[in-house]
Amino acid sequence: MNNPQNIVSTIDSTCYLYLIQCGDGSSYTGITTDVERRFEEHRSGGKKAARYLRGRGPLKLVFKALIGDKGMALKMEYRVKQLSKLKKQALNQGNMDLNLLRDWDIE
Repeated sequence: MNNPQNIVSTIDSTCYLYLIQCGDGSSYTGITTDVERRFEEHRSGGKKAARYLRGRGPLKLVFKALIGDKGMALKMEYRVKQLSKLKKQALNQGNMDLNLLRDWDIE
């Protein structure tokens, strides 16, 4: 017999963190369960697109990483948003270990 809590944790364990580079050089950080779907929503500029990204094209998906549960994904999103532009670029280029951000104490 399946335990409903196991089903929920399986669903929640598929959150990704992603970064989008905008045409104006700025970046956008978000979380989702389906990066390709969410990126296409942003690119389309429709009702589900982030307001920040509207009119900032062309958009380029520059980074994505499987984080795990939604709670950790939200924490990681916050931590990445606190990074300077240079540190975000280092993350995009693979010159920064994402796991270092997991150890930050933001309480």
